[in-house]
Amino acid sequence: MKNFAPLRLCERIAIIFLLLGCSVNAQETFTRKDSLHGGLRFERTCYDVLRYDLNIKLNPEEKSIVGFNEISFKVLENTSRIQVDLFENMKIDSIIFNSKKTKFTREFNAVFIAFETPLTVDSQQKIRCYYSGNPLVTKNAPWDGGFVYKKDSNGKDWIGVAVQGTGASLWYPCKDSQTDEPDFGATIKVAVPNGLMNVSNGRLTGSIALKNGYTRWDWEVKNPINNYDITINVGDYVHFGEKYKGLDLDFYVLRENESKAKAQFEQVKPMMDCFQSKFGPYPFIEDGYKLVETPYLGMEHQSAVAYGNKYQNGYLGSDLSGTGHGLLFDFIIIHESGHEWFGNSITSKDIADMWIHEGFTCYSESVYLECEFGNENAQQYINGLRRNIRNDKPIIGKYGVGNEGSSDMYYKGALMINTIRSVIDHDEKWWTMLLKFATTLKHKIIDTKTVVDFFNEESGFNLTPIFDQYLRHTDIPTFEYRFRKKSLEFRWKADVTNFHMPIDLMVNGKKTRVYPNTTWQKLNIKSANPADVEVLKNQFYVNTLNVKKAN
Repeated sequence: MKNFAPLRLCERIAIIFLLLGCSVNAQETFTRKDSLHGGLRFERTCYDVLRYDLNIKLNPEEKSIVGFNEISFKVLENTSRIQVDLFENMKIDSIIFNSKKTKFTREFNAVFIAFETPLTVDSQQKIRCYYSGNPLVTKNAPWDGGFVYKKDSNGKDWIGVAVQGTGASLWYPCKDSQTDEPDFGATIKVAVPNGLMNVSNGRLTGSIALKNGYTRWDWEVKNPINNYDITINVGDYVHFGEKYKGLDLDFYVLRENESKAKAQFEQVKPMMDCFQSKFGPYPFIEDGYKLVETPYLGMEHQSAVAYGNKYQNGYLGSDLSGTGHGLLFDFIIIHESGHEWFGNSITSKDIADMWIHEGFTCYSESVYLECEFGNENAQQYINGLRRNIRNDKPIIGKYGVGNEGSSDMYYKGALMINTIRSVIDHDEKWWTMLLKFATTLKHKIIDTKTVVDFFNEESGFNLTPIFDQYLRHTDIPTFEYRFRKKSLEFRWKADVTNFHMPIDLMVNGKKTRVYPNTTWQKLNIKSANPADVEVLKNQFYVNTLNVKKAN
């Protein structure tokens, strides 16, 4: 989740520049450091991570970490060298393999581990990476990656971390690629000063009092998990929860906010009813569902969703759509929980395809509204999001260099999905497709082609030109039309060669579907009065242009 709201102009401008950074330039340049971080070198593809066992001590006063991550993996190709990742400001103290220190070298954030005897295909191995240091402190989480250090109203430490896009190797050694999740989950053991609690992903397996005034909190994740989803949340937390229709709902909030949280978090129940009916059963039932109050706005940390919306509806109390419907729900609860299906369960191989996470999750906001308040309100909401779209550059970024595309992956991505729903024009079929998409690809790591192929196959339509236009080009298609005598002439203007997409018109008070392509076509009408023809733009995210009038 990296999002922004239409707050005061100065706030919005600041957020936009933080979000986009240098990417506002027309030409982006990438370095070897980028390709080491985002690419798939042999040293990464030759092995598959099976499990992470993370065991660290967090010192809030020093803002430091010391500990280890044990990485279990399966060898996919014979190799004498593998790559793991840890930011270069962090120190690798040693790497243990078969009870002995092994050699390693660094290149930027990449750590290359050398083995005296080559590892053989299909063998299972373990390395333990001991490390220490001061992870980056974020300036404005979750838009830039790093740790957040704050105090609660009683002066107690309140700490969180968010690293989506930046990379999990900011704070622990791992194979920092979305292409590889630990197949058998992870343990996350974090020691913090007495009087504080750490909440991480999965289920709490226990706590252990250590020497020197620290307590270690042990958590276990059963399911595969994105590297950037692994998290720690430290504070003076209180816990409440319940079992709801077979699913464990747990909530960890600052002690001072317990009563407000119990009221606000009631939204989780209708949300779960809606999302499970539309997207299938909660994908991580073995690990339970948690909301954890955090000192930053929010993030989709799997089974430990970060919440910082200050117990109010909307996005920090504002409506992203400008319609009023955005104030009918707590944006962070609904959006970040939607990521459990889109982003956490279904994951993009490369962050260049992050629209798969954000487009579908943004669309899930309107799905929730439709479940609770009806289709008309949902459509008004999602069309209201148009005002946040920039059309500044393609949604898909550059592959292999850790590059996200335009922030339009949120709203433009959602409106593209809503447009495809209108193209299919059969709601029963649409909901069946969406459910099958979320359940068939559950716990899968995919790319844009996988999505396009799925919807082409299930819909029976060739939707490829539509996906290509909205995802790979800056502009949206323009429906050009003109009146000649008692006929309407029309075509699409688009970047995609031979672009075609149906669109609905109101002609003389009757809904009419036409099938434009990039050449002029004709529809006979009763009159030449432009007032008798209306393009139903709220069903399709397109531009329209009366060519004759424009000329």
